Amino acid sequence: MAAGTGAEELAWSPGMAAQPPPGLEAKLGSLVLLLLLPLGCGLAPLCCFRQPPSSADARSPALSLVSCFAGGVFLGTCLLDLLPDYLASISAALEGLRVTLQFPLPEFILAMGFFLVLVLEQVALAQRELSPSVPEETRALLPTGTIQTPPVQPPAAAGARGAVRAGALVLALALHAVLEGLALGLQEAEGAVLRVCLALLLHKCAVAFSLALKLLRGRLRPPAVATALALFAMMSPLGVGLGTAVAAGAGPRQRLCRGVLEGLAAGTFLYVTFLEILPQELGVPQHRVPKVILLLAGFALVTAILFIKI
Repeated sequence: MAAGTGAEELAWSPGMAAQPPPGLEAKLGSLVLLLLLPLGCGLAPLCCFRQPPSSADARSPALSLVSCFAGGVFLGTCLLDLLPDYLASISAALEGLRVTLQFPLPEFILAMGFFLVLVLEQVALAQRELSPSVPEETRALLPTGTIQTPPVQPPAAAGARGAVRAGALVLALALHAVLEGLALGLQEAEGAVLRVCLALLLHKCAVAFSLALKLLRGRLRPPAVATALALFAMMSPLGVGLGTAVAAGAGPRQRLCRGVLEGLAAGTFLYVTFLEILPQELGVPQHRVPKVILLLAGFALVTAILFIKI
């Protein structure tokens, strides 16, 4: 009898091995892509431009059209994928803890994610208002529609503050990228991981390319630009790793923590779509019809992916 029990244990032991978290392979692939592709897009201007790019080159029509397509992908991913998953996740977590609330907590957490990115970027913009110069490297990356343009400072004084302004910009974008990567790491289904990865890749590659152009125009040396781009490229994979670690928890409190982080990440997607990509691109009176078409195409792509359930 004992021998039979031992044989049973030996036969069963391989099945007792810990299973990898769902979607882990897709997350690892996404992590590598989010590191290498934005870094490659950011380093491209260092190889292509012998001289710092002009103001016209810093925001090309092709880059603007790609950003509009990314905006449509962000909008579809947020409204059709992240928001429903987040609301279901946090509702299940609260039910598991037997918590009944009269306060709209899920919507409040979503708003906090929105305001978190808003505060980070407005702090970066407030730093530039401390001096009368206009840091060109912030114009194409942070929303500036409601900010008055101060008078231009002489080049010598502007150059003295260039490194500080570039550091503030890169820090704001890096923290922003961590929150966006978090949204990917918290996903469990492989299809959801791929959809979020597509949205992030389109956006991050466009931002990295534009960031490199702006830093070069700010007269930063190529090694400093490459360091800033490497820091920016590593932040989304860091967020993916943090989100994957949180998603691995199986207890009710871990599920609640995951739901809160999903809400913050969804709020980040809302901010990127409605206050960063769309106002910046649609506010420029050029190529309006192609921009709208690409915006709808990005949204339609996410809709089609959800229908076929990749």
